[in-house]
Amino acid sequence: MGLDLDYIDGQTPLDEEEREGLRIPAIATRRELDEFEQQNIEQAVQWTMGRSFKPNTVFTEEFIRKLHKRLYAEVWAWAGEFRKTNKNIGIDKWQIPIRLRYLLDDIRYWHENNTYPPDEIAIRFKHRIVSIHCFPNGNGRHSRLMADIIIEKIYKQPVFSWGAALDLSKNDARVTYLKAVKAADHGDFSLLLAFARS
Repeated sequence: MGLDLDYIDGQTPLDEEEREGLRIPAIATRRELDEFEQQNIEQAVQWTMGRSFKPNTVFTEEFIRKLHKRLYAEVWAWAGEFRKTNKNIGIDKWQIPIRLRYLLDDIRYWHENNTYPPDEIAIRFKHRIVSIHCFPNGNGRHSRLMADIIIEKIYKQPVFSWGAALDLSKNDARVTYLKAVKAADHGDFSLLLAFARS
C-alpha cells in the first residue's frame, strides 16, 4: 500500500493490516489522511450537538464504540472495533474489554456519589480511556470528545477548550498536552485539568 505516514511523538503507529482498512485509496500522505479524518471528526461533533445523552447511555461500551465509529468510519474500516494488536502504548489487547468495564463501573460510581468535581470526573475518564487505548488509532481525539460529552451533556457545563486559549503552536500545544497526560499517569491531574480549560 502506498500510504506514507510520518509519526510524531504520541501517535500510535498502525500495522499493515490496520493500514489496509483505509477506505479511501487515493490517500497517500499523513497530511491527506489528517484532512479526511478531520472532516469525519467534524461530522461526528455535529452529530453530538443538539442531542441529549444520559449517563446510562454514555457510560457504556456500546456508546464508546459507536462514538469512535462516528469519528472515523468514513476513513477506516475498523472504526469502532477494539484493536487486535498491541501498540507502543496502551494495555494488552486481550485486557481491553475488562479494563473498560472497570472504568465504566468507576465512572458510574464517581457520578452517582459525586466523588470528584464534574471537570475532574470527565478528565479522569478521558485519561483512563486513552491509557487503555481501545482502538488501533484515534484514541486521543475520541477520549477528548468523550470528556466533552460527559461535561456538556451529563453535567451541563461548557465543553473543554483543550489549550485553544494558550496561543501556542500546534506542536507546542501537543507537547504541553502530552506533558499533562504523563503527569496524570502518575496521579497528578492538575496539569491536564488546567490544559483542558485553557
